[in-house]
Amino acid sequence: MNGKVFLAGAAGAVGAALTPLLVESGYEVYGTTRHIERTDSIRAAGAHPILVDMFDRATLADAIERVAPTIVIHQLTDLPPGLDPARMADAVARNARIRTEGTANLVAAARAAGCERIVAQSIAWAYAPGATPYDESHPLDTAAEGARAITVNGVAALERTVLSLNQTGGVGAVLRYGSLYGPGTGRDAPQGASPLHVEAAAWAALLAAQRSRGGAFNIAEDSAEVTSEKAKRELGWRPDMRLAQRVVQ
Repeated sequence: MNGKVFLAGAAGAVGAALTPLLVESGYEVYGTTRHIERTDSIRAAGAHPILVDMFDRATLADAIERVAPTIVIHQLTDLPPGLDPARMADAVARNARIRTEGTANLVAAARAAGCERIVAQSIAWAYAPGATPYDESHPLDTAAEGARAITVNGVAALERTVLSLNQTGGVGAVLRYGSLYGPGTGRDAPQGASPLHVEAAAWAALLAAQRSRGGAFNIAEDSAEVTSEKAKRELGWRPDMRLAQRVVQ
């Protein structure tokens, strides 16, 4: 057994792909959801389901203290299936709240329980305009306005919170995912300037949990928009990784 993983968002698209990879790698996985009807699927994937809301600080802190994980992985979002345009306006604000308040609660609870290794989902399309391809040193678009400002400010808050672990002896890694497609995402084919298959995203989270020394990583298919060379070099990640490859022990 490699240790315990507290996986926030285990029933989501990335979480559902990531859980079997973690289990096959020898981790004991505790996966969260806010919806009781999703606990069976988490259990079927080999994890222990935990019913908790990331905005309920006391319950979340108690859950993480009881698990005492060695790694916390944050894959929470609050987006409509297929990014339905008719529902995105409300979802943008909800998703930003998860990235700000939810992330702060999760990291605080993890650190209180003695866990100093956290991997979190971010996005690869929050960069400020500039010369492409963007690498991880390029600044985020904090001067954005309107709905994009809500998204970017939420991303910036999430990343500050997670990356702060690296300043105090812990390991905080953020994975700047491209636009997801594949099972559970509502998209069957690549879309956007920086697409990413959901199973390749799950592999990136596993590899970051195992190998990362902290920092930000672009995680996307090769394109002119962003470069994922850092993840390839430091994590051994490839954009063609799929669940069919399974885990080589």
